[in-house]
Amino acid sequence: MFSSLYLAKTGPAFVCASHRTAIFSHRDYMSSFAFSVLFVVFLAITLVVRFWLSSRQIRHVLAHRSAVPAEFAEKIPLAAHQRAADYTVAKTKFGLFSMLVSAAVLIGFTLLGGLQWLSSAMFNWAGPGMVYQIGLLVAFALISGLIDLPLDYYKQFVLEARFGFNKMTVKLFFADMLKSSLIGAAIGLPLIWVILQLMAKSGGLWWFYAWLVFSAFQLLMLVLFPTVIAPLFNKFTPLNDDSLRDRIEGLMKRVGFASKGLFVMDGSKRSAHGNAYFSGFGAGKRIVFFDTLLARLAPHEIEAVLAHELGHFKLKHIVKRIVVMFAISLAFLALLGYLKQQLWFYTGLGVNPLLLADLSNNDAMALILFMLALPIFTFLLSPLSSISSRKHEFEADAFAAKHTDANDLVAALVKLYEDNASTLTPDPLHSAFYDSHPPASVRINKLASKLINKPSVAHG
Repeated sequence: MFSSLYLAKTGPAFVCASHRTAIFSHRDYMSSFAFSVLFVVFLAITLVVRFWLSSRQIRHVLAHRSAVPAEFAEKIPLAAHQRAADYTVAKTKFGLFSMLVSAAVLIGFTLLGGLQWLSSAMFNWAGPGMVYQIGLLVAFALISGLIDLPLDYYKQFVLEARFGFNKMTVKLFFADMLKSSLIGAAIGLPLIWVILQLMAKSGGLWWFYAWLVFSAFQLLMLVLFPTVIAPLFNKFTPLNDDSLRDRIEGLMKRVGFASKGLFVMDGSKRSAHGNAYFSGFGAGKRIVFFDTLLARLAPHEIEAVLAHELGHFKLKHIVKRIVVMFAISLAFLALLGYLKQQLWFYTGLGVNPLLLADLSNNDAMALILFMLALPIFTFLLSPLSSISSRKHEFEADAFAAKHTDANDLVAALVKLYEDNASTLTPDPLHSAFYDSHPPASVRINKLASKLINKPSVAHG
C-alpha cells in the first residue's frame, strides 16, 4: 500500500530533503513499469479498434450512397439519402481527428509529464492543502476546456453549418460556454470539496460515503435541471396548440402519465435537429418539444413520438438506467479507493505523488488520473451499454405501437431520419458497437410487424 510505503520510508531527513519525490524500490519500479505498459497497450487497442470501426463505417456508407434502400425508396429522396451519407462520413472523419487529438493530450498529461508539471507549479504557488487540490482540478479543467474549444468551434460552425444544421451565432456559442463554465463551477466545486474532505477524513470507507453524496447529487440534478438550469440556456413556453394539447393529454391519460406541464423549447436558435423529451422527477415531470419537431411533424406523428418517450418512463427504463449508473459508480469509487493508495498508480501514469505527512494531498491527482485512465480500460465494454439501450428502444417502440398507430411512428421516424441526416445504411458492426438506437431499417421493420392484424388508430 502507498501508506505502508510512506511509513516505511519517511523520516525527518527524507521529509526535509524532498516532499515531492517518491523513493523507489526495485519492486516499485517494476509495478510502475508494468502499469505504464498496460496503459499503453489498452490505449493502443482502443485507438486501433476505433480506427477500424470508423473505417468500416466510412466504407460501408459510401458503398451504399448511390441508392436509397428499397424499403425507403418511396419515402426518402436520393438527394436526402446522399446528404445523410456525406454528413455521416464527415462526422466520422472528424471523430477520428478528435480521437487522435485526445490521445495526444492524454499522453501529454500522463506519460510525458504534463500533470507532473502542473502539480509542481500549483504546489509551488499554493503549498500543501485544499487550495492546492482545488487549484489543480480547476487548472486541469481549464486547460482541457481550452484544448477542446477549437474542436467544438469547428464542429459547430464548420461541420454542422456545412449541412445546414447550425443556427447558433458565435456570440451565443461563447455565451453558452461561459454560462456552462460558471454553472459547472457553482455546482461542481462544492461537490468536489465535499468529496475531497471525505477522501481525507472519513477513513477506508470514504468511497462509500462519497458514493452516497454523488448519488444524492445526481437525484438533485434531476429535480433542478428542468426548472433551474435548462431555462438559463433556452426559452420554454407552454404549448398553445389546443388541438395538439388535447391529443397529448388524452395519450397521457391512456398510459397513466402525470405531467406538470407541456412546453415548447426554442431549440431552433442553436440547431435544426429536432427532438422531444420529458424531464424532472416525481410530480415535477415536464414534457418538452423542440420547436423544430413541432414544425416538421403532423399532430398524430408527434403523439406517436411522445408515446415512445413515455414508453421509456412506463417501462421503467429511466429507473433501471439510474440504478445501473449508481451501481457502476459505486464499483468505480471502490476501485479508486484502492488505487489511490498504490504508488504505481501515480508513477505508472507519469506522476510522482506528494509524500507528505498528510497523504490526502494526492487525492485530487488520484481523481484526475482515474478520470483519464478509466475510459481507456473500459472502452471494450462500450457495446454492453449500446445493447441495453437498443433493447429499451425496441420496447419503447412497441409501447408506442400499442397506444398509438405504428404507422404514425414509422412516418415520424422517416421524417426525423431525413431531417437529421441520419444514415439509413450504417455499418452493422459499427452500429452494434456504438449506436444507442437500432438501425433505421431494423427498427422500422420491427414496427411494421406490429401492424399485422391491428386496426389503425383514427387520427381525429
